[in-house]
Amino acid sequence: MDKIKTVQQEAIAPFNADVSRNRGYLYTTNAPLSSTYANQRITSAVLKELDAHDKRVIDIGCGDGTFTVELFDRAGARSMVGIDPAQEAIEVAQAKKGQRQIEFLPNSAYDIPWKTDSFDIACLRGVLHHLERPIEALKEALRVASIVVVVEPNGYNPGLKLLEKFSDYHVKHHEESYPPPRLDRWVSQIGGVIISRQWIGFVPFFCPDLIAHALKAIEPVIERLPILNRLCCAQYVFTAHRK
Repeated sequence: MDKIKTVQQEAIAPFNADVSRNRGYLYTTNAPLSSTYANQRITSAVLKELDAHDKRVIDIGCGDGTFTVELFDRAGARSMVGIDPAQEAIEVAQAKKGQRQIEFLPNSAYDIPWKTDSFDIACLRGVLHHLERPIEALKEALRVASIVVVVEPNGYNPGLKLLEKFSDYHVKHHEESYPPPRLDRWVSQIGGVIISRQWIGFVPFFCPDLIAHALKAIEPVIERLPILNRLCCAQYVFTAHRK
């Protein structure tokens, strides 16, 4: 148990450090153009996946709350809960929510303190690839909500696999992307079924502005090509529900 706790603390430490230095995550607060492009595309894909109007939504791995607040405002949720193990990120999130019906709590994705079906929808935006036990987190999400929307880096993207090995940021944040078929199998293993999926985005989170502009221009073309999108798109987005 102590070993598991130590591993979890080591995984959380880089995120708390980001917040301490930047008052938010590096890809949300004072973010470069490339991160802005990437996040905008992810948000539009998530909004396409879910009907959150007047629904109870939990954002698992909410980080500094940027996208929890955005989803609340744009999707019309009745109420939202955001959980994340990084305490300093949760403190920043609390400051962002204003008077919105959002509750932010420091909590692990492995043991969510709500009963089964406490929520209508659970969101896991860029979370599983940071976790030591991603299947457990996915199973817990599908317990507290019958519908789960997941955003994950596309593990088939060769550029992304290089970044995970050689980028200082990716290494420090313990990133390991998964091929979409593996994520699909995990959903099936925990008693779920995928009802929709998208391959989206072509702009890496941290790249020079000139490159970001060029990649954004060809992004729609890449997304439309059936084989190329599965190999080259940056993100795999899917919705699953219980069988």
